[in-house]
Amino acid sequence: MLRVVGAGLGRTGTASLKLALEQLLQAPCYHMLELPANPAHIPLWHAAAQGNPPDWHTMLAGYGATVDWPGASFWPELSEAFPDALVLLSLRDPESWWQSVHETIFSPVNLSRARPDGWHAMWNDLVVARFTDRLQDKDACIEAFIRHNAEVRKGVPHSRLLEWRVSDGWAALCRALDLPFPDRPFPHANSKSEFVETFIRSA
Repeated sequence: MLRVVGAGLGRTGTASLKLALEQLLQAPCYHMLELPANPAHIPLWHAAAQGNPPDWHTMLAGYGATVDWPGASFWPELSEAFPDALVLLSLRDPESWWQSVHETIFSPVNLSRARPDGWHAMWNDLVVARFTDRLQDKDACIEAFIRHNAEVRKGVPHSRLLEWRVSDGWAALCRALDLPFPDRPFPHANSKSEFVETFIRSA
């Protein structure tokens, strides 16, 4: 059962969040990096982007949280399906976010790579259609990023929403989830170099 619905977009510390939430919740956290290992989920996310969502409880059985795309595109549906879950909006300075996403997820090299069957169709309907179709346009992407965050703030009751930045580390997460603080450093993962190594070169 999901305890956390991640509404923050990719490159807002979501890889670190994935590791942190898995430690806190003792359950897997769904992140875009899950898709290569679960290719059967690709058509399910694609169908959801076209207005035909799966049974979220069945699809996400065994997961304790979601972060990053594709789940972030469906925060309204997921927060409704899991009404007791915390909605976690991971944030980053828009300019810094753009620089990071432009050099990784939205880079022409990455977008042109071969992917599992159905990946590109899913991506187009899930991100291009629901976020912006101008992924190489800085102003358009930043505008879409700010709009997305504003929609989350407007759509989620304050009592249920946690806005979080990497610099917040464990403290805010543990308080919001009423869990003890781990006696270990907060994980840091998926730098630009790690992204290139794990997501582009392995494609």
